[in-house]
Amino acid sequence: MTEATARVRLDKWLWAARFFKTRALAGVAVNGGKVHLDGHRIKPSRSVKIDDCFEIQRGYERFEVVVTAIGDRRGSATQAQSLYRETEASVARRAEEAEKRKLAALARPRSEGRPDKKQRRQIHRFTGKT
Repeated sequence: MTEATARVRLDKWLWAARFFKTRALAGVAVNGGKVHLDGHRIKPSRSVKIDDCFEIQRGYERFEVVVTAIGDRRGSATQAQSLYRETEASVARRAEEAEKRKLAALARPRSEGRPDKKQRRQIHRFTGKT
């Protein structure tokens, strides 16, 4: 299949580029509005073209990628990374958001689990419950 005549569905390309573990999950994400092409919602059956700019949201991460090659087979991670190029702004934004999430997790109080028998007795004494 040559690059000019290659026609690959978006859900298949997302699966081959390893953004989603299965093609079905890729289709659900596209239908759910998690993938945009130039700011517009699209369908999973849309053909991918070189130089398309996709915005992909996966959990907390938001990727902005430009298609550099068309592939319909899932290969190794290095092969998958050759199918797209992530923009510099996207890389910087993802790193900044990851740092914010890390700091927010450190600021959140963390419980050590359920109280043991001695701690329960102390709680009951303190609150006046028997």
